[in-house]
Amino acid sequence: MGDLSLLAVEHPRLRELEIVRSYFERVDLNWLPELRTLTFSSWMSVHDPLSFCYIPLLHTVRLSNTALSSHKVLKLSEFLGKATVSNLHLGFESEKIWVKPEDPRELSQVFSKLRIVNLAAISEECDLTWTVFVLQGAPSLEELCIRVCDCLGIWDEDQRKDLAYSEERKDLDAKWEASDFKHLKLSVLRIFGFQSKVKFVDYITTVMEAAVNLKDIYLHEKPACEEKCEYNRQRGDRFPKSRKQKILVRNNLDMHMRPLLRLHFRF
Repeated sequence: MGDLSLLAVEHPRLRELEIVRSYFERVDLNWLPELRTLTFSSWMSVHDPLSFCYIPLLHTVRLSNTALSSHKVLKLSEFLGKATVSNLHLGFESEKIWVKPEDPRELSQVFSKLRIVNLAAISEECDLTWTVFVLQGAPSLEELCIRVCDCLGIWDEDQRKDLAYSEERKDLDAKWEASDFKHLKLSVLRIFGFQSKVKFVDYITTVMEAAVNLKDIYLHEKPACEEKCEYNRQRGDRFPKSRKQKILVRNNLDMHMRPLLRLHFRF
């Protein structure tokens, strides 16, 4: 519902709000003094689909969208406004990355209380280095979860054109070069849909070098989809299952240099 109209939300006791398949031009969260959890997914607006005003207790935000070529790439420092959340979920539905990597100084307010981040349904086409901007901008982050999956993607070119999906690389607007920084709080890194590819190993190495107190790395075979999905059956044997393959991954990550860091393989 919405039909490109504006919706202003005010309520003295509302604690959880979920808006799915919104046709609103924008939803203004004006006055919600008790709101803790917000879920907002599948919006049609080509501008900022939400505005955050007075939401002092908000701690969990889940945003998911299949970004079309017309959708705006959002800057979280501007989009989240004065909201300071502790749990952030961003879902990309195997399409273009709709957030813009930003300098940590720009993110200092909105990311100041961030503890858990889940970046879901990132297309295999995408590089993963851009996600480091979240780690660099959130000094209190304790757990980072990356989910790589193309099971939601549409590959037929005519269908993609009819649906106005982006014809450019899905990470075109998500370029980031991590500088030499140290993160003191991150203790857990999870990667779903892990593959024995250079880009995965390089990404984990980057996080390991930055997160000096990292304790556990969990590498999951299954991506962020159902166990019986068609994509799962077609992706081949690219997850290290044999002892030899696991040792190779450990060696590529130079795990012997971090004896207190634990590497877990999850099927």
